[in-house]
Amino acid sequence: MTDPDARMPAGFARDGEGRLLIAGRPAEAWVADAGDTPLFVYDMGLVRSRIAAVRGAMPPGVRLHYAVKANPMPDLLAALAPLVDGFDVASEGELGRALAAGMPAPAISFAGPGKRDRELAAAIRAGAILSLESAGEAARTLAIARSLGRRAAVLLRVNPPFELRGSGMRMGGGARPFGVDAADAPAVLATLADPAFDFAGFHVFAGSQNLDWAAIADAQAATVDLVGRLAGAAPGPVRLVNLGGGFGVPYFPAERPLDLAAVGAALAETLRARPAILGPSIFALELGRYLVAEAGVYLTRVVDRKRSGGTLFLVTDGGLHHQLAASGNFGSAVRRNYPLVNASRSRGPVETANVVGCLCTPLDRLGDAVALPETAVGDLVAVFLAGAYGRTASPEAFLGHPPAAERLADPVRGAGTGP
Repeated sequence: MTDPDARMPAGFARDGEGRLLIAGRPAEAWVADAGDTPLFVYDMGLVRSRIAAVRGAMPPGVRLHYAVKANPMPDLLAALAPLVDGFDVASEGELGRALAAGMPAPAISFAGPGKRDRELAAAIRAGAILSLESAGEAARTLAIARSLGRRAAVLLRVNPPFELRGSGMRMGGGARPFGVDAADAPAVLATLADPAFDFAGFHVFAGSQNLDWAAIADAQAATVDLVGRLAGAAPGPVRLVNLGGGFGVPYFPAERPLDLAAVGAALAETLRARPAILGPSIFALELGRYLVAEAGVYLTRVVDRKRSGGTLFLVTDGGLHHQLAASGNFGSAVRRNYPLVNASRSRGPVETANVVGCLCTPLDRLGDAVALPETAVGDLVAVFLAGAYGRTASPEAFLGHPPAAERLADPVRGAGTGP
């Protein structure tokens, strides 16, 4: 039978008693600190290693931005702020968290369709950069900036005529709610010549969760070409080009890690050959999942063990209300298991079990036909790749169960922090 620990990600290990170690401490110790399960633990040491790897692979001068939507835990943001060059936010709430974490307002960009007037005003007052998604949003921003007597720093978000092939979520190409169609961009750029605007550059995001380095490289090259063609219609120099992200992480057995070095080498060549009009421009990558997903673990405790129709079910106190993506209900066409292990033990007869949550719905599945050492009521189950799009991307209020706790495992800032 399959080794139960075969899919445990790099960076995690067992102690001599077979207990899962997270940042060098047994999982049960993290639960004791938090007081209960379910619990998310994020290993900041792994995040730092990933940031260093990205810095080392990318061309010199390329900025690294963190997409706050991936994981907005305040302690995580505070630890990330000095390590990256900017935060990308998508709501007034995220803007507040970014500022509270110590990120300077000019290094914060605010994207997303449907920004309300109060959100536009908050960004202008703070001095953050607005990523404009439509001609209408540009007009509203202009009126608000004038009413406040402030200049609005802006990027124009462009919906490119291409997509990031093989992307888990396509953000560009075709009809999209995101950005201004490339064909319509010159007309919108003309309106940004008003003195109430401080035009900074362009934002192009073609797709996310991609493991094909060549597809990412092609999308980045196409983005630089597109921005170079649009720059002639811009009301001023293109100071910043946000290339988006798209860097994926492997969740499932057949997937292989992204070749980061190949992405960096291709981007270096793209930037060497960029149009002359973009010569002085600064380029930024917007990464969220890639920086934090593999550093997170979701811990939940087995509260019941039962058989039905010959199938063993391990019922936990967690579920899709905290980890929607792991249940297969967050953008997955076919449900597949995230890496999952028994965090309390690694020895003993191996059995096959379905690991389910505590909610009254058959959708609440954390693992189907998972090989585990014989698991008892009270054991901890660890679901990996829980550092991105976990707690805040899940229906936490569903059925009134309590929220999951969170802890940041960071030896630089202290053994563990969190609410």
